[in-house]
Amino acid sequence: MKKVLVIGSINCDYVINVPQIPETGETLLCGGYELAPGGKGANQAYALAKLGGKVAMLGAVGDDGPGEKLLGNLRAVGVDVSEIMTLPGESTGTAFIFVDSAGSNSILVSQGANLRVNEEYIKKHDRRFRECDIVVLQLEIPLDTVLYCARRAKELQKTVILDPAPARADIPRELYRCVDYIKPNEVELGMLLEDSKARNHLEESTAVLQSWGVKNVVVTMGDKGAFLRDETGRTRKFPPVTGLQVVDTTAAGDSFTAALAYGLSEGGGLRDALELAIYVSGLVVTRRGAQTSIPGRERVKEFMARNK
Repeated sequence: MKKVLVIGSINCDYVINVPQIPETGETLLCGGYELAPGGKGANQAYALAKLGGKVAMLGAVGDDGPGEKLLGNLRAVGVDVSEIMTLPGESTGTAFIFVDSAGSNSILVSQGANLRVNEEYIKKHDRRFRECDIVVLQLEIPLDTVLYCARRAKELQKTVILDPAPARADIPRELYRCVDYIKPNEVELGMLLEDSKARNHLEESTAVLQSWGVKNVVVTMGDKGAFLRDETGRTRKFPPVTGLQVVDTTAAGDSFTAALAYGLSEGGGLRDALELAIYVSGLVVTRRGAQTSIPGRERVKEFMARNK
């Protein structure tokens, strides 16, 4: 099995249940909140390890209680956290996740220690690039760092997977040219292209990303499944798992990215990896929380057998 290096954010999540996502100026009463481990990078590393992957992570936490617990949570499932920074005087990243009655969410992130994941730190751990086969990145650490990581990975001929969230329109074209697989959701696709209607013409929208240098474009579409434009320019839709009771969509995208990376690390084809990702993310939305909702490999196998 190939080794995966995840470079990204580590957050403590406050999951707040609300009747609906508040509008500007609106005050809502909610039933309470839960504390849970999160951060896009940490979620993806955690999910990879639970699926059985060989995964190491680079990132940062503060020298505080949440940071210690978050590292312990990753360590417990087998993620190599030996070179994650613990920063004195810095707070661990924090996310406030609002989950409405339909299970949809909106997220606010205070980056904290994640902002200190810089090029200097990454260079100190260059051996991690040499030792791995796949590098997984997101955009919750500084963009300059993400670009350096992608560039270094391509220099070493590693596979690069980018989860472009939080989505932004100012991603340099050089970063796109380093990416083997990009995985936006429909909303993020529109933000990358500065086109709010991008989801309505996926053939053309994904072709634009490919023209910028990305090899394979995967767009997740929630209860509509996923759309792929592969490196040959061929497109295909992957159907969703049907009949699910959606409780919370938090970490659905992260688990999809992780399952895609895991499937590729097993040496299987892209089609099989995407099918696995559909099932893993489908299972995640039936439970609350980020890492607390992520299943292990055996549970995924059972779920796939019941729903195929």
